[in-house]
Amino acid sequence: MAAVLFDFSGTLFRIESTESWLRAVLTERGLALPEPELTVAARALETAGALPGGASPERLPQELAAVWGVRDQSAQLHRSAYTGVARQVALPDPALYDALYERHMTPAAWTPYADAAEVLEALRERGISVGVVSNIGWDLRPVFREHGLDPYVDAYVLSYEHGIQKPDPRLFKVACDALGVVPHDVLMVGDDRRADGGAAALGCAVHFVDHLPVSQRPDGLRPMLNLIG
Repeated sequence: MAAVLFDFSGTLFRIESTESWLRAVLTERGLALPEPELTVAARALETAGALPGGASPERLPQELAAVWGVRDQSAQLHRSAYTGVARQVALPDPALYDALYERHMTPAAWTPYADAAEVLEALRERGISVGVVSNIGWDLRPVFREHGLDPYVDAYVLSYEHGIQKPDPRLFKVACDALGVVPHDVLMVGDDRRADGGAAALGCAVHFVDHLPVSQRPDGLRPMLNLIG
């Protein structure tokens, strides 16, 4: 393999829990909810699929179905989709919906998987290029910089910057071109069999990891090193 492409959320990084997300925003805005109410609200937000990088909606409102399907094609669509599903949940201040969206874009909301740095460093030592290919509506580069992983990444290919989202093979082609490699020499690593599996149509090898909390997946990335020799 000449290069490895990684997904972002659920592959290299994991978003905080829905309860932590809500609690942080309430604290930032000087608001408080009784613990039982906070727990209920957090569960409702999770069921709604309001946390980007978290659970998918259990029931998507019909009026949001169209934007949800293309949410990763632009920053505006991404914000509209996630604040839209969040607004299905009653919160004490209308400003909280945008505040929650802003929170999820901060480095503090994300934690790298325990073996992410080790694996990225190993690839760098072997002279293998690394790209990050993500369906996303905002610039994740500050997250990588804050957590010290940016030096290991040679190219970022973000759906909202190209108006294309996975599994469209064109997004993976952009990444291959950015790294100067041909698809048959590339391994795509991700957690979503549909989205990340789209790389196979281009001729890339594909390896899947489980989208689990950081504490439950201490070494999910290491096995892929065996695939590249």
